[in-house]
Amino acid sequence: MKQQNFKPLLSVMAAGLLFTSCYKKFDESSYAPKLEIAGYTSSKEIAPTNLVAYWAFNGNLIDSVSGTAGVNTGTSFAPGYKGQAMQGALNSYVIATPGASITGMHSFTVAYWVNSPLHPAGIAGLVTLSNNSQFWGNIEMFLENGGTLEAMKFRAKVINNGTTEIGIDKDGIPNFYTKWNHLALSYNETTSTFKLYVNGSVSTTKTVAGLGPLNFVNSGKMVFGADQFMTSPSLTSGHGAEPWASYLTGRLDEVRIYNKALSDADVSALVLLEGRGK
Repeated sequence: MKQQNFKPLLSVMAAGLLFTSCYKKFDESSYAPKLEIAGYTSSKEIAPTNLVAYWAFNGNLIDSVSGTAGVNTGTSFAPGYKGQAMQGALNSYVIATPGASITGMHSFTVAYWVNSPLHPAGIAGLVTLSNNSQFWGNIEMFLENGGTLEAMKFRAKVINNGTTEIGIDKDGIPNFYTKWNHLALSYNETTSTFKLYVNGSVSTTKTVAGLGPLNFVNSGKMVFGADQFMTSPSLTSGHGAEPWASYLTGRLDEVRIYNKALSDADVSALVLLEGRGK
């Protein structure tokens, strides 16, 4: 009987194994197209030259644009919309020092995520650029009294030239409390128009004819989680603490300030990208 030679066959099999081991396992996700929304693949790509402040609250109170840290009174960190968030409480807030890139804004967009329980009494401050001599801050945003689980009441005050008070109000915002929601307030100096966005969509607009570029005077600290007169001591000589006002007892995350009014498409893209962790 003729003896077969298996050496060539074994050599071919060994070569095949070596060839296969040179290649990584096929990863389907690596061939998937990049997530792109309105031309962006990351929230960092949205108006980067106009981003004048960004507090991510990922275990610290640092504005990553200026590198300056805020000062804490009673707040902590908790799971956020992205990473960690500022956890508010009664008599608690964070104060930060804004630079000229914020206090000198003529137009703006202030955007952030908030997850708040229904506050039982007292307005709940969200984000404020204080005014040292007025009752309301130069930009002051808060949750108004009288909201329900089905219908939140939002209020914003803007002080121009130290004297002109402009209110942006929206009642009846549904499904807001006890879950993450995105809020953004913008002002466009070209159109003299304010816009409030809720979860990336325009919720209300207000045009003040002839207002033009904003001029903030007597600007003080930034405040997160309280109104400017509810800090201790009060950040304004115009008023002290009020019994009808309170604090944000929920969480605040991803606070971004731009020195321009973002377009509707950009605000929507910001919300969608952050919603995907981008």
